[in-house]
Amino acid sequence: MKRVTLQDVADHAGVSMKTVSNVVRNYRHVSPAMRARVQAAIDELGYRPDVRGRNLATGRSGMLALAFPDLRRPYFAELAHTFARVSVARGYRLLLEETGADPDGERAALRDRDAGLVDGLIVHPQALSAAELSELSQDTPVVFLGEDEQPAGADQVAIDNVAAADDAVTHLVRAGRTRIGFLGHETGALSRTSQLRLEGFRRGLERAGRPLEETLLIDRDEGDAVGGEHALAAALDGGLEVDGLVCRDDLAAVGALRALRLRGISVPQEVAVVGWDDIELTASTVPSLTTVAPDVDALAERALDLLVERIDGSDAPGRNVTVPYQLVVRESAPG
Repeated sequence: MKRVTLQDVADHAGVSMKTVSNVVRNYRHVSPAMRARVQAAIDELGYRPDVRGRNLATGRSGMLALAFPDLRRPYFAELAHTFARVSVARGYRLLLEETGADPDGERAALRDRDAGLVDGLIVHPQALSAAELSELSQDTPVVFLGEDEQPAGADQVAIDNVAAADDAVTHLVRAGRTRIGFLGHETGALSRTSQLRLEGFRRGLERAGRPLEETLLIDRDEGDAVGGEHALAAALDGGLEVDGLVCRDDLAAVGALRALRLRGISVPQEVAVVGWDDIELTASTVPSLTTVAPDVDALAERALDLLVERIDGSDAPGRNVTVPYQLVVRESAPG
């Protein structure tokens, strides 16, 4: 049976091969009507992309790499799942790499990309300086995720952590909470993400006319739910009184729910709790968790938009893209 080609689809739909290619690769700038027209031709003819032929013709592998710090963290695992889904829809396969938030791991992820295995890389760095990231990301298109400082001229996608933390505090203030703590403050040097979330936390309190008390910053030694539980338990047992909590992430919030429950403190009647990331678990905790929800679909889509443009040869100045978020209000901190 003769293989259906891109030209066959173009002829059948009455459009150019470029238009068909744009639809196959899921480029955003195709009108819905044109996309439907080309997709109908694809479905009718039974067209399937010839990946091997494309690779030979373009010198590309059709593979992308995704490098995240720690795939045990539910947020990164769920975000990786979203990237895989969006990449496949655009005709790419995805390689997944864990860096361990370690300098050597991040160097390996960036340095090993020049062997032609992948066409581009999306990385969430936490350990390397902007200068070293710049040096290591010269040969392969790269898009950076997260809030850490990135090389000048690089593409970066993140959310507005300051505004989101401010919104979380404002939500609790409007609900009548007067002593609001921040759970997940790091005992060592603050990460850039924590710095921004703490800045928004302070801003929210200041706008409400409530200066921050340092005792309301609750240190967490370990970045998991158990660490959150132990940190809040120690603070409560030491006499801390709060009626609201903004947690650095959902794992800290899950730990907080357990620490409060074990001490007979009701949520949200006595203490309202807000998490961060909207991981899948948060809808099923008891009570269900109010949380800051980044638009992970938009994050993946925009990061891939930027990366594909670089793969296609764009030399535009670096773009810093901020994607939306929302506060998902559930039982732990009703409005």
